[in-house]
Amino acid sequence: MKILGYLFITISFLMASYYSVIDVEVVPWAKVIPALVLGVIGVVAVQISGRGHRRSADKVRSNMGKLEESLTAIVANAERLDAEKESIDPYEIRHRIDELFMADLDTFVENRETIGDVYGLQAYADVMTHFATGERYLNRCWSASTDGYIEVIHNYLSRATGQFEQALELLQSHTGTAQPS
Repeated sequence: MKILGYLFITISFLMASYYSVIDVEVVPWAKVIPALVLGVIGVVAVQISGRGHRRSADKVRSNMGKLEESLTAIVANAERLDAEKESIDPYEIRHRIDELFMADLDTFVENRETIGDVYGLQAYADVMTHFATGERYLNRCWSASTDGYIEVIHNYLSRATGQFEQALELLQSHTGTAQPS
């Protein structure tokens, strides 16, 4: 749309200039005014295109904020659940996983492509490798909880926590919000 707007402005300028110099004494307003209207349409198209680009930048900023917020919450919940795992009934772990993680996991997954858009595919791959591994480990805990396998739950809950922490650390290293250790 921006290119079309600039094209309209250029054509408008050339048409108005041409018609204005054909006859030095009389300006053919019937031909110049439509050319100027075309120029105004071009300016409006460029402005609308610019507004869409600014909104797009705001959306990217918002998505990155959502990513970092959701992954921070996932890490905090994983650390808390990992610390409390000894005192929780193994059959209850799956319910705790559902209530603590589902919303944040969904938010992260919905916005994950923004990492690749902003920081490139390598950054996306680095973060998502750890995130996906953490998610798999969390799913394994959930499954082990249905069967009551305490050792598997404890082992994979700690592994999931570590993977989510690494994913957050990598994400923050790209966004520049890494916390000092």
